[in-house]
Amino acid sequence: MKWVESRSVELICRLVLGGVFVYASADKILHPVEFSKVVYNYQLLPFVVSNFVAMVLPWLELFVGLALLVGVLRFESSVILSVLLLVFIVALSVNLFRGVDIDCGCLTLSGEGRSIGWISVIEDLLLLSAALIVAHRARLEDLGNQGKMEV
Repeated sequence: MKWVESRSVELICRLVLGGVFVYASADKILHPVEFSKVVYNYQLLPFVVSNFVAMVLPWLELFVGLALLVGVLRFESSVILSVLLLVFIVALSVNLFRGVDIDCGCLTLSGEGRSIGWISVIEDLLLLSAALIVAHRARLEDLGNQGKMEV
């Protein structure tokens, strides 16, 4: 699977991930109260914690997304996004198994927001795959650079 180590594949993954997370953060930052309600509706966190998550998560998505778009802290940013995506996948799956019909809150908080569904889980799995590709490529480069510095 040498294609996973390709610079162009990593660049595409990095730009897609960065773009998605910067875009997703914007509406959440502009409408923190609405986003707090979306987070609380998942019924996985106490009210106070869901408010804290709703205030911090969009800024984390923005900064990590920007880092990927610019190409700095690629390994760290992709690992953070991998963890976030795993949490999103679990939160979506738990509520799908519960049979709860709530707004996803994934990309937009507008009235046209979509309900959670298995498509959202699949999308997050694809984004997780992209994040792991970026992390793998960044780690390979870091290890290669360390080897050159030691010589």
